[in-house]
Amino acid sequence: MAAFAPLYTLHVWAALIWVGGMFFAWLVLRPAVVTALEGPARMKLWAEVFRRFFLWVWLAVLILPISGIGMIQISFSGFETAPRYVQVMMGLYLVMVALFVRITTLQLPTFTQAVKAEDWQTGATSLAQIRRLVGINLIIGFVVVAVAAARPPF
Repeated sequence: MAAFAPLYTLHVWAALIWVGGMFFAWLVLRPAVVTALEGPARMKLWAEVFRRFFLWVWLAVLILPISGIGMIQISFSGFETAPRYVQVMMGLYLVMVALFVRITTLQLPTFTQAVKAEDWQTGATSLAQIRRLVGINLIIGFVVVAVAAARPPF
């Protein structure tokens, strides 16, 4: 169990960074930005927020499977004996990563280019698409956290 604690801690930190960051962005930062800034300034801010936050999400995307596989090996001696809730969390992780990759490879470049070109209409449309996908990922992240909290691995 001594090897389990650091893996579990890294795993929880990575999940907190990703899901907590989405929660903050969606439910705290977004309403504040809408109230405080006009469209162009708002989009410039979001471009900077995404650039910085998504680096942390990429780190979480790497840490979560590494720490998760380590915990599976320690706790269940492999995937074959891992309980269903672990398999559900792994599946939902893959969905979250797919949505995140979609955001970073399809929506984000369009948004970034629109902000650089000061094409505020295209930027607003792209930002709305990003916001919707982040909202979906946030809900999925809450489900993963609920599954994990209902069945702690120790």
